[in-house]
Amino acid sequence: MSSNSGAYTPLEQKCIETIRFLAVDGVQAANSGHPGMPMGMAATAFKLWVKEMKHNPKNPAWMNRDRFILSAGHGSMLLYSMLHLTGYDLPLEELKKFRQWGSKTPGHPEYGHTVGVEATTGPLGQGISNAVGLAIASKYLGAYYNRDNFNVIDYNVFTIAGDGCLQEGVASEACSLAGHLGLDNLIAIYDDNHITIDGNTSLSFTEDVAKRFEAYGWNVITIDGDGNDQEPLTNAIEAAKAQSDKPTIIKLRSHIGFGSPNLQDSHAAHGAPLGNDEIKLMKENFGWDSSKSFEVDSDVAQNMSCVEKGSKLEADWNAMFDEYASAYPELAKQFKQWQAGELGIDIDAEMPKFEAGSSVATRVASGKTINALMPKLPMVMGGSADLTPSNNTHFDGAIDFQKDSFIGRYLRFGVREHGMAAICNGIAISGMLKAYNATFMVFSDYMRGAIRVAALSNYKTIFVLTHDSIGLGEDGPTHQPVETAASLRAIPNLVTFRPADANETVAAWKYALTETTGPVAMCLTRQGLLVLDQERYAPASMVNKGAYNLNKVENPDVIIMATGSEVEVAIYASEELLADGIKARVVSMPSWELFEKQDQEYKDSVLPPSVKARVAVEAGIEMGWHKYIGDNGEFIGMHSFGASAPAGTLFEKFGITTDAVIAAAKKTIG
Repeated sequence: MSSNSGAYTPLEQKCIETIRFLAVDGVQAANSGHPGMPMGMAATAFKLWVKEMKHNPKNPAWMNRDRFILSAGHGSMLLYSMLHLTGYDLPLEELKKFRQWGSKTPGHPEYGHTVGVEATTGPLGQGISNAVGLAIASKYLGAYYNRDNFNVIDYNVFTIAGDGCLQEGVASEACSLAGHLGLDNLIAIYDDNHITIDGNTSLSFTEDVAKRFEAYGWNVITIDGDGNDQEPLTNAIEAAKAQSDKPTIIKLRSHIGFGSPNLQDSHAAHGAPLGNDEIKLMKENFGWDSSKSFEVDSDVAQNMSCVEKGSKLEADWNAMFDEYASAYPELAKQFKQWQAGELGIDIDAEMPKFEAGSSVATRVASGKTINALMPKLPMVMGGSADLTPSNNTHFDGAIDFQKDSFIGRYLRFGVREHGMAAICNGIAISGMLKAYNATFMVFSDYMRGAIRVAALSNYKTIFVLTHDSIGLGEDGPTHQPVETAASLRAIPNLVTFRPADANETVAAWKYALTETTGPVAMCLTRQGLLVLDQERYAPASMVNKGAYNLNKVENPDVIIMATGSEVEVAIYASEELLADGIKARVVSMPSWELFEKQDQEYKDSVLPPSVKARVAVEAGIEMGWHKYIGDNGEFIGMHSFGASAPAGTLFEKFGITTDAVIAAAKKTIG
């Protein structure tokens, strides 16, 4: 879609100035925001959105559209200006309500909140890492569906990233992997404006970014000047599109606050309004009427609209897809199923079932579930952060996704937990694919930024977190996540599972693949757990209730609540208590979040308010449990970090035992 490569015409210059002033006016009206980045990158955004990218404002979900990720999400008014001007359903009135309650123009772009926003950005480094995931998705879908003369999926991914994005470690992890994988459909534009909030980047960031990305295996193009020249940018983008085995980063020298008489190239233009006086001077310098704001002339609106062009692009694609469907009807049918989020199998018939009385670690049960399902679910990509044998995430017949094998869908992330999570978020928002990733549970701390964004944005990413407690044993306190379950439960909209046995694990996977509306974290044991008899105890399908009366005790004297490996401890305690004439109900609570979604009648049926004698047992910290055990309850668990010793020794030494639970139950009754 490239046009002439010469200078911008007077009308194009007017369009660029309109982008710039919409951003300035929006930030000023809100008295809050970041005007400098949109001012410096207005010409680049015009070039990308109007001349280079294939997209259809009337159908923002068109599957083969190019993706644009504003990794430097603080410059959100740049994105909102482009969405409005190119014809998306984002009226000018919404730009006037920038950062206000109920508007479609929040302070940083939010996926699912504003039409045309491809990813939630703002936490620096997340966006460019999501872009890597989107590029992976494009390569895999293309390898899976494309046939001779039918490029069903061949979209490119564009991202604008700033100095802050490239300083964050998550970007380094993701970009390193992108270079290894040779993602030539990924084009990053580095807004090299030399400014962060503290001041000039020379205060803390003096590395040679170009050489760094060359070392990653990227194609690096440097553009000097002021960021407003069309010809070098055109040439750079065309060279990037022609690149056959590397992602490209265009290091574009730009100027923050471009056009501001007093604030250009100053950190003062980064995170605060310019002020009315400065805006007046700036508009007068450009020949604009300084008494007007949010001005969009009709010639600008007509020149920037991508509706007609985008509609034709999609219509041409639809015509091609109709021919594809005639030639490859089964593939076309499957393509539609994936778009609709359908698995295409009877998942219940494929799920493994585990024999009661056997001993199976929940990480092993998860692995067997993955092995049973993934060969039949080609729309799911997954992998591990260099812990595949421990996380049990590989499946029979899996092909690694590599530079020479984009048909593969098992991802080798290396020791890059945060990058892994952010990349999988990108895959999850690609429109047709699902994604899972894995590491030890304690290292979810390295992933927390990406997990939080997934929860905030309803990305359906699945986080498999094994070695979930002191039960991992000899590796010691550095690897024992005593506080991690509580910290995961603290994230709104994240469904956290800590299944009690193998069959609860299977049920958790079913939820994650078929029912979830957001991200899921699975906390899984290293050590073997008793597989519960589902005839004697409640069925594992009750997992989707979050908590349930496991041992079917009615009118209990005491309630013992537990998750994960400690459910077994609670069951043994209940049996000994019954021998003493005490009826103890065991409540398995694999997911607090799902339990809280149940109606009050169900919650009261599981935890009757009349029963004040309550015990909670979990090989983690107490935080959160008081909501369920109340003032009279007892907690059996961890009050410190762990230690290095065999698992059985640790449970004994830290007092997470059947005897301790029995004593606590009797105390609460007394």
